[in-house]
Formats: sequence, structure tokens, C-alpha cells
Amino acid sequence: MNYMSKSIEEIHEALKSGEVTSEELIKESLQKSYKLQDECNAFVTIIDDAKATKVTDELLSGIPYGVKDNYSTKGILSTGSSNTLKDYVPFFTATAIKNLESKGAVAVNKTVLDEFGMGGTGTTGHTGVVKNPWDHLRMCAGSSSGSAAAVAAGVYPYATGSDTGDSIRKPAAYCGIVGYKPTYGMISRYGLFPFASSLDHCGALTRTVKDAAIVVDGMKGIDKNDMTSFDSKDMHLYDSIDGNVTGKKLCYIKELCDINMYPNADDELKAHLENFMSTIEKCKSLGMDVEEVSVDETLLKASPSVYVVISCAEATSNMSNLTGFIFGPRSEGDKWDLEMKNYRTKGFSPLIKRRFVIGSYVLQSQNKDRYFHNAQRVRRLLVDKWNELFEKYDAVILPVGSGPAKKLEGSKDALDKNTAALEDHLQIGNFGGFPSITIPNGFVSNLPVGVNITGKCYDDINVLNIAYALESSMDYKNQIAKEAK
Repeated sequence: MNYMSKSIEEIHEALKSGEVTSEELIKESLQKSYKLQDECNAFVTIIDDAKATKVTDELLSGIPYGVKDNYSTKGILSTGSSNTLKDYVPFFTATAIKNLESKGAVAVNKTVLDEFGMGGTGTTGHTGVVKNPWDHLRMCAGSSSGSAAAVAAGVYPYATGSDTGDSIRKPAAYCGIVGYKPTYGMISRYGLFPFASSLDHCGALTRTVKDAAIVVDGMKGIDKNDMTSFDSKDMHLYDSIDGNVTGKKLCYIKELCDINMYPNADDELKAHLENFMSTIEKCKSLGMDVEEVSVDETLLKASPSVYVVISCAEATSNMSNLTGFIFGPRSEGDKWDLEMKNYRTKGFSPLIKRRFVIGSYVLQSQNKDRYFHNAQRVRRLLVDKWNELFEKYDAVILPVGSGPAKKLEGSKDALDKNTAALEDHLQIGNFGGFPSITIPNGFVSNLPVGVNITGKCYDDINVLNIAYALESSMDYKNQIAKEAK
């Protein structure tokens, strides 16, 4: 039996026809979970007692899936992949997960992430490094590393993720799958451990565009517990996909896509950009108009720094409640302040502590205008520029990162000035709350690479439809990582 490597639509048909049961799907998914755990360390918790649900007309009913471990799940360990919450079992479930449960979806594991979502490598979770199922010497990117690895390996057809800078979309590219971050507020963030509240998005990792639409349809909805959520009940993502893209207008950015911008380009970067330009020609063959546009290089190169300042500042504020008194393992100390200091010093990884130091520094009264307020100003300039593009174009299409997954050995959470803007342009989708999706775009060095499509706010259907048409013209739909077979 190998149903977990199929699409949601195919599994649903098998369930409805009686070809397979929900119990059998859960058993298969759990077996694959343990196998992948041994190979890639993708999970914090495997839910051995997951219960089958009734199969209904809901496409997600009876089908197993994975939950990123920064979503609160009642009665199930929810750690955020941090030692500060290594024993935390919540008393409530995140709204997005409750919405999936109401559709009959069955959670079978909690997936590893970079600690509290703060990292782009999948190497800082408290349970260890997540390995890429295509090549165990490579990373999955972060922070939704465990979710991406599990979906790519065929443990189930989808998993939840969260995206603050690119944490759904880049792991999807590195693992050869689909990663979709809808418009900010379409999915409630209530019960998602907050990293940077103005940037955090909930979303999904799948192996097809239609599956991504199905899952987000199941997760979305207005929520009284999240004042930033909006009513999207009249937006039917899955039902609206028809593949008709004739006359759609796309643009790509010269300063990010022109190989001449990278004098020290290695072979993987060259191949990646050549691959991307071939995809542009494919878009044209589908009836879309695609134009090259120019954006101020200085503005583009400012994006990574803006992200660091704003995200670290918001994280410092959001995580001030992690004291060791309210929840988490109590630390030792003669006085309360020493207890809290020991808890935070011993509990957080070096990367997290560096980010908290940055966040505290940029928020100090003598520094706030120079760093935090300036970062907010540049964020506005970037968002305004993208909105200006959306006045003329249906979407911006760009390569994801500078090539395939990076090697784990010697990896570090640092920027390469030569390719920083190319690596981190996906952050602009978070600055503006834009709907953004990554789909597989072929291979470089026998490893998957991705292409990203980003559109204006609330135009998710258009973005999904463009992605679906492009996906349908290529041979990478619903692919399973070869090393995981």
C-alpha cells in the first residue's frame, strides 16, 4: 500500500470508493513517519494513537497530515523546537488546526522547525538537524524543515507550515514540493507561537498546487481571537482553479535574475538562473505576457537587513513571556530574576540569543529611530514598489534562492553579500502580506529547485491559477524524493 504518495484528490477518491480506509492510511503514514525519522529527523512527536475519522464529502476527511510544532495542539506536546518548551502540553488547539479537524483531517505527527521559527537552515531545533530526503548531506532550509521533508518523502500529502520570511516557500523549493503562503490574515494566527506578528503567516506544504488550495481552504476563516484575520468565506480557492492564464501579465526583476549581476557565480547559480529563464519562455508559451523590470538595487539589497531588524525587534517583545514561571521547565536560582536568567540562558540556542540581543538593541530609545523606524520606512518603500508592479502585472515571478539546497556541513546563519538579495527576496511577500507560492522548477545538480509567484493582497486565486497552469506544463507535480523511496 502506498497511498500517502498520492494527491489529496486521489486519496479522497480511494476513500470514498472503499478502496482504502482511514485506519489503513494512518497506519501507512505512521510507518513512514518512523522510517523518515530514522533517516532525516523530521519529527518532534509521532502520534501513535491517532484516530481515524469518518470519510465525508470533505476532501480532507480521513487523510493524515503533519503539524508544524509551533502550532498549539491540545493535549499533545508542542515545543516550538525549543528546550524552553520541551515539556509543554497546551490546553487549547490553534484555530487553523481546529478548522482542519472540523474537516475530518487526522494529525499523525508534529514536525521539527528551527527554534521558534528563527532560522533558515533546519539545524537549530532542540531535537537536532533535519536532513533533506533528496540528499542527506543537504539541508531542507527553514523553518518549516520537518514539514517539507515529510511531504517530500511521501509520509502524507500535506503538512502545515508558518512563514515569517520564507519559511514555507524556501523549504518547499529545497525539497521539490509546493509551498503556499496566502494573504496575511486569511488564516488565523491564534495558537501559532508568535515570532514576528506583523510578518507571521500560516500556510501549507503540499505536492500539488490544487492540494495547497484544498488545505488552505480548510485552514482559513475569520477568527474572533485574531483581530488581523479577515472573512474569506466567499473565496473558494480550490473550486476557482481552471488553468486559464491567457493574457495574464507577469514580470521578473533584472537585478535578481541577470547572471551578469553575479560576477562570482558558481555553476549551480548559473544553472539555476538558466533554468528560470527557460521557465519564463514556458510562461509565454502558455499565453502569458512576461516582461523584465528594473528595481533599485540598493532597495533590493536592503531587504535582508530590514527583515533582521523588524523580526528581531518583534520577537524580543513576543517572547518576553518565556520566563520559566508561566510555562516551560522551571530553572534553578536563589531569586526570581536569577531563575529567569538561568532559564533563558540555558534554554535558548546561541542563534536565538543573538536575535534577542539585536531586537533589544534596535528598540533601545537611543537606537530606535536609527534602526527600527528606518527599517519600517524601507519596508514601506519595498511594499509600495511591489504594489506599483501589481498595478500593471498580475504577479511577480522569480527564482527561489541561489540554487538547490545548501550542504549541511559548514552551514551558517549568515548572509552572502553577493547573493543576499536573491536569497531573501521572498521576505517582501511578508512585508506586504502578499499571497505567494513556490512550485518545483526542475533540477540543478540532481537536486530540486523552485520558482516563486507572488501577487497582490487578496488575489490568491489569480496567484494559484498561474501556479497551477505552470505546474501543469511541467513534469514535477506530486514528485517524491528519490532517497526516500
